[in-house]
Amino acid sequence: MLNVDTIKNGLVIDHIRAGTGPRIFNWLGLDKANYCVALIMNVPSKTMGRKDIIKIDNIINIDYSLLGFIDPNITVNVVMDEHIAKKITVSLPDRVENVIQCKNPRCITSTEKYIPQAFRLIDRKRAEYSCEYCDELYRAGVGEVL
Repeated sequence: MLNVDTIKNGLVIDHIRAGTGPRIFNWLGLDKANYCVALIMNVPSKTMGRKDIIKIDNIINIDYSLLGFIDPNITVNVVMDEHIAKKITVSLPDRVENVIQCKNPRCITSTEKYIPQAFRLIDRKRAEYSCEYCDELYRAGVGEVL
């Protein structure tokens, strides 16, 4: 049986779609952390089948809207004195900027690098975003984060 110590003060990022944990772990820069962190993959889950979990033994600033863009099912537990002090549920943000890159070679963002890569949510059910400049479609949770 795998045993990961409890967190005294920190964050637990839970309900991560199985296999997505390493991308979030690296995006948060946890591979360079000088405090205790754990990436636990393929944990059995009653609701999801399998899931990933990230435990961070430190309180760090996280862009919750970006987490929601990567996976809107994620929850973040804030742990204080080994107890959950707050539970944060993320959701799809209405707009993301400089998170993904437009794939359309004719988009102005392909040639003018100073223009931000901006996408707006157009279909919450399908998690679809549209480039604000050329209307190229992109689905959240699919593909890479910049």
